[in-house]
Amino acid sequence: MLTTQEQLKYSRQIMMDKIGEQGQVALRNARVLIVGVGGLGNPASLYLAAAGVGTLYLADGDSIELSNLPRQIQFHQKDINLNKADVAAERLSKQFPDCETEAIDEMLDKELCDYYLPLVDLVLDCSDNIKTRYLINQACVEHKTPLVIGAATGFDGQQLVVDSRDESSACYHCLFPSSEKAPVNNCQTIGILGPVLAIIAGSQALQAIKLLTNNDAQLNQLNLFDGLSNQWQQFNMKKQKNCTVCGGMN
Repeated sequence: MLTTQEQLKYSRQIMMDKIGEQGQVALRNARVLIVGVGGLGNPASLYLAAAGVGTLYLADGDSIELSNLPRQIQFHQKDINLNKADVAAERLSKQFPDCETEAIDEMLDKELCDYYLPLVDLVLDCSDNIKTRYLINQACVEHKTPLVIGAATGFDGQQLVVDSRDESSACYHCLFPSSEKAPVNNCQTIGILGPVLAIIAGSQALQAIKLLTNNDAQLNQLNLFDGLSNQWQQFNMKKQKNCTVCGGMN
């Protein structure tokens, strides 16, 4: 049951048929791991904490730089050289005291994945490098933990949901096998615009809330956003039977 204060605070969400009090309780009980607290992880963590998610684990080994500030909106100039996960966890805990936050101030590796994934209900991949993306994808498939992937460069963004609890769900490796040329561009090579990150992070947060409240999320669908034309495109994908990550997992 929700307290009177929670009912008032989250009233606009509770009145939605697809959320209701049961969904809000589910959000309060949820534990989410956000990998990467940069341009995507900043707004995504704010949206999830504000929506009432009870526990957030924030993983990032990077320190804040001056060039981060135009798009990593939780950080201030006085935070430069401090760890991103530590600063974000502290800010979120002050702004949203109902949300328990834990900082993981190092880059995620397999050992950390194996420790944290059994503790959480869902993972948001907000990382900015392909090696980490493959690692998280494989770990989530192995642990059958739902995964919401986001990426953005320049004016473009993409979002994908992987949920290996569903035997039909394709994974990131199905789309971009590591033996083939996968996307390697990032904001350090071609730049990025902050509002594009906000749009993709908002889409990730929306998918996460839908999954946590037992609403349908769009599996096997790659969503591409073009900020110049302000258009979304959806591409259907299939689980690859010969995928070395998810093909033989079910």
